[in-house]
Amino acid sequence: MPLLPFRKMHGLGNDFVVLDERAAPLGLTPARVAALADRRRGIGCDQLVSLEPAGAGADVFLRIRNPDGSEAGACGNATRCVAALIAAETGRRRVVVRTLAGDLPAEVHPDGSVTVDMGPPRLGWQEVPLAEPMDTLRLPLAAGAAEGPAACSMGNPHATFFVPDLDAVPVATLGPALERHPLFPERANIGFAQVLAPDRLRLVVWERGAGMTLACGSGACAALVNAHRRGLAGRRATVVLPGGELAIEWRAADGHVLMTGPVATAFTGQLDLAAYPA
Repeated sequence: MPLLPFRKMHGLGNDFVVLDERAAPLGLTPARVAALADRRRGIGCDQLVSLEPAGAGADVFLRIRNPDGSEAGACGNATRCVAALIAAETGRRRVVVRTLAGDLPAEVHPDGSVTVDMGPPRLGWQEVPLAEPMDTLRLPLAAGAAEGPAACSMGNPHATFFVPDLDAVPVATLGPALERHPLFPERANIGFAQVLAPDRLRLVVWERGAGMTLACGSGACAALVNAHRRGLAGRRATVVLPGGELAIEWRAADGHVLMTGPVATAFTGQLDLAAYPA
């Protein structure tokens, strides 16, 4: 088997192995994805993403796979990275990235940052989804001293806890059990947010299937949406993540959530896919 080109990209340190399957499928089984994502025996990444044919109405289909081999419906940072790639290929600043969560329009700005329209948040309990009917503004779920989180879907399920001191929260201890809580039939991304000002939040996210990451784009969108729903923030805010800052806006005109932030290519290379378990 010939060597396969790949690209390692990241958005604020949330890193991805990017493979191109537009010409033909590569046989990316869950076991192979997990092996490639391994940071000691593989290339290492928070998610492995592949480019596939999109059909009419979009420039590319983005498939997102977690390090445990499971698929994610959406990933804001990966969408920004892929939008930048497609824009460079086509010479167009505006492109549409198709995902399992829907079509996401994106625009690459002159400074290299990328804005993605993540669409409207899904706020109903069935849309998150939750295991039973309840108000998604305040779930009956404990995490230490934090009050119950607010939940929404940004193409994938999110629960956001609002805490007075983010540095005091043992995210790595609480995250695994909360991700798999019976309330979340599809598991959930668990965010812990500290409101610094109505237009500035700090956030750490335990991502389902990936664990703690330096940045979670859809988690930042969910945090702003949930903070505004709780009356803690306005419709625009800078979300400060361990890897850097994202600008998030929950647009009043149509209810869509816009995310803006940088992207980067760390390196490119070639791999022998046959060397990884099928």
